[in-house]
Amino acid sequence: MGDTYVNFYGGSPLNRLAWLRTSQPFLNAIAHAPATRWLVFKEGQPLVQSTPSAPKQSLARLTTSDLKPLLGPEPYFSQGQHEGTLAPADVPVLEAARLRGNPIVFLGLHETSTDHADALPSSEFSAKTSADVVLANIKGTPYFSLDVSDAAQHELDAALQNAAVAKEGSKLVFSEPRAATGSFDAFEAAVFAEARTMTDWNARNKFCAACGSPVHSLWAGWKLSCTSLLPWADNAGKKPCATAHGLHNFLHPRTDGVVIMAVVDESGDKILLGRNARLPAPHLSRARTPAYRDGWPAKFYSCLAGFVEPGETFEDAVRRELWEEAGVKVWNVRYHSTQPWPFPANLMGGFYAQASSSQPLRTDLDNELEEARWYTREEVLAVLHNSGGTVLTRKDHRELFTAAEDLKPAEQQQQQQTTSTASGANPPAGDAVKEAAAPLFKMPPTSAVAGVLINEWAHGRAGFQPESSKL
Repeated sequence: MGDTYVNFYGGSPLNRLAWLRTSQPFLNAIAHAPATRWLVFKEGQPLVQSTPSAPKQSLARLTTSDLKPLLGPEPYFSQGQHEGTLAPADVPVLEAARLRGNPIVFLGLHETSTDHADALPSSEFSAKTSADVVLANIKGTPYFSLDVSDAAQHELDAALQNAAVAKEGSKLVFSEPRAATGSFDAFEAAVFAEARTMTDWNARNKFCAACGSPVHSLWAGWKLSCTSLLPWADNAGKKPCATAHGLHNFLHPRTDGVVIMAVVDESGDKILLGRNARLPAPHLSRARTPAYRDGWPAKFYSCLAGFVEPGETFEDAVRRELWEEAGVKVWNVRYHSTQPWPFPANLMGGFYAQASSSQPLRTDLDNELEEARWYTREEVLAVLHNSGGTVLTRKDHRELFTAAEDLKPAEQQQQQQTTSTASGANPPAGDAVKEAAAPLFKMPPTSAVAGVLINEWAHGRAGFQPESSKL
């Protein structure tokens, strides 16, 4: 199953055309293509749209004309020293550089035709080929993302009010991301994951790690470079930046590996779930609290999780994390699937492991667990079959977002936007859900790999099963 299961946020449906990220003729031309669509973010929140006839929120996909007032002066890529000028083509630190204007990322091309081969770095799609030839051969919808966090509010309001979809009756709002994705389809979720991760990375990294100078965007948002390396930079009296030499010239996007661990006992009928402790953020170790800090929703339990550390495999991390967090020795570590997690930039590796339920569980080791306990298959199925068992409310999502971003009270108030009231992926066919009293506890929906691991094990489709019911 591990090589075929596609989790929510996964699937990566765009041809990212990575070899064209240095081509300013292509990028500046494709940005103006009528088919091009833009995803817009503000403070990490996606712009979503809905209509009276279709109140379910979806990703807003605006045109270049809609957003032209927010894109800044042309050229959009390979900007020169002065506004409106094009950078020299032979300067590496200016390849598809964006030195001014709201941050942009070229996400890729959604190829919908099945009648021809996908674009490859061959002669007809090469960065060395003229932009006109490349554009003529490309079939599909190009996607960009735009971060308007620093845009003037009146300019943003005017652009959204004048957008074509708004004039046609769509309502455009920025929404808390976790709640918003509850109504996304698989395509929207996967494109959102790429866009939000890249938007967040560009927003967080403002200075060179080597010398502290500001950085600027290269390669249509996929690399950052120290501004001290610009041809016109005044470096008098400064020590040369270390990034000028060697293989670390640029800051590259990062993805942090995380292990999500569904531990099953020897009988195959019990699973270990835990609940994070509500501790002040400074007391929590980044290495062992991946997605959330303080603020888990009430009665919410999930698989144990932790970051992969340098010099260890995913399997090593599973064994170490379970021992450090709960004092549990595990064996038979088996991979299930991975999931990109854009909050802000993780790759969640889902694993099953076995352990003895007779082992004592510890929550006093690093004080990160409020509780850990073994649940029977019957108890888990009761929650899964309850209509509210894996549904996270708007308040739940707000708590998780606030915890993950470590927001202060004033910032929390700012983040409260109009969102869908609840989020939970539909259960697989045949997994009946019924109305019932409040569940004994809550678990993640199947839009999170932890929810997938629990659900697949509980229904006998994956993980360690009793001997009499092995798949």
